[in-house]
Amino acid sequence: MSLDADPPEPEAQGGELVRRHRLSTRVWHWVNAVTLLVLLMSGLMIFNAHPRLYWGEYGANFDYAWLEIGQRGGSGYLRIGSWQVPTTGWLGVWTDPGGMERRRAFSYWATIPSNYSLADGRVWHMAFAWVLALGLLVYLPWSLVNGHLRRDVHITRREWRPSHIWHDVKEHARLRFPTGAAALRYNVLQKISYAGVLFVLIPLMIVTGLAMSPGTDAWAPIVTELFGGRQSARSIHFLCAWGLVAFVVVHVVMVVLAGPINELRSIVTGWYRVPRDNP
Repeated sequence: MSLDADPPEPEAQGGELVRRHRLSTRVWHWVNAVTLLVLLMSGLMIFNAHPRLYWGEYGANFDYAWLEIGQRGGSGYLRIGSWQVPTTGWLGVWTDPGGMERRRAFSYWATIPSNYSLADGRVWHMAFAWVLALGLLVYLPWSLVNGHLRRDVHITRREWRPSHIWHDVKEHARLRFPTGAAALRYNVLQKISYAGVLFVLIPLMIVTGLAMSPGTDAWAPIVTELFGGRQSARSIHFLCAWGLVAFVVVHVVMVVLAGPINELRSIVTGWYRVPRDNP
């Protein structure tokens, strides 16, 4: 999410305190962090109203769902296709703080609001969907104008080589993080991840969100038709949401492993201490 770093300083050898992130980057990062959290939790509340996913135009209780979170005989379960796993206590069936057994897909601690309210969940979701969409609408042109996309996210032909990608995969697996000037540049795995979020996941979230809206049929029915139906759009929306969750989880893990104090300081204050070169 830290997608607007200043140009790298090639002379940095390690140990220097340098300005790494502009104010616009830091604001974008934290607004997105809050926005995505609210969107996820309010989205789970909306999902609780009908915890099944389908492909096509129609989806109802008697139609076959490719994903379902439910309960049977007092036990919760998650089913994906023909694969099913018990989830009592986590999904489908869980106990609220008052000791009452609840039979809904996601627990109270994972949703906004915590008590069941489809209407309130939709209000929260739509409000923060506008924050996400307008933020992206401003950020992408700005990043194009200031050269950030070309400088930091563009993947060169050399970086697309399988040997180069495999090298970065092995370095990350061994927890060998860049030092010196290299620490100020995005590696190919970061570029692929950030480009995927900026140009695939977030745009798909926005467009599929529009495709699910009955109002879209009135002014742009082709949006829903593009995905083969409202239920297909809902499924893609759900998958993209969890793709973003996976990105955030990996992002946080990498921050912790790379040095949380230094990384957090850079995204809060903008200042980053360059890791020293390996001897």
